[in-house]
Amino acid sequence: MELKAVKIIIPEGCNIIIGQTHFIKTAEDLYEIIAASVPQAKFGIGFTEASGPCLIRTEGNDAELTGHCVKNLSVLGTGHVFCIILKNAFPVNVLNAVKNCAEVCGIYCATANPLEIIVAETDQGRGILGVIDGLTPKGVENDSDKTKRREFLRQIGYKL
Repeated sequence: MELKAVKIIIPEGCNIIIGQTHFIKTAEDLYEIIAASVPQAKFGIGFTEASGPCLIRTEGNDAELTGHCVKNLSVLGTGHVFCIILKNAFPVNVLNAVKNCAEVCGIYCATANPLEIIVAETDQGRGILGVIDGLTPKGVENDSDKTKRREFLRQIGYKL
């Protein structure tokens, strides 16, 4: 078995959701979930089949974001994985609905941070072992940091 750290590209101003799923209709169902949850969102979706023709299936309302999903999934080379790239929306806007999608087995990450995915490769194929989401913590927040965090959440409309 060989282990690899695969860098994932997240376009500027976007967020990504990476998860595991198991059925060919995933791409269409995720499209409907995102479009219904955040109508103004721009997004791309990719899903890697793990049997049959083993294609990367795509949906989305933004060709560039869909293309980034395809590039990321091509580099990963793992089966039954989906990639959603969101613009004008945050994962928190869609994550519970995505998790409740009947085909979705689990979520590896939802982030805008620098992202690496740890992949194991065997003779059969490749699979995701885990993710490295962002950077190492540098300390504990102080009162000033708490104030900035709380102000930011209000600035972007998530708190009163």
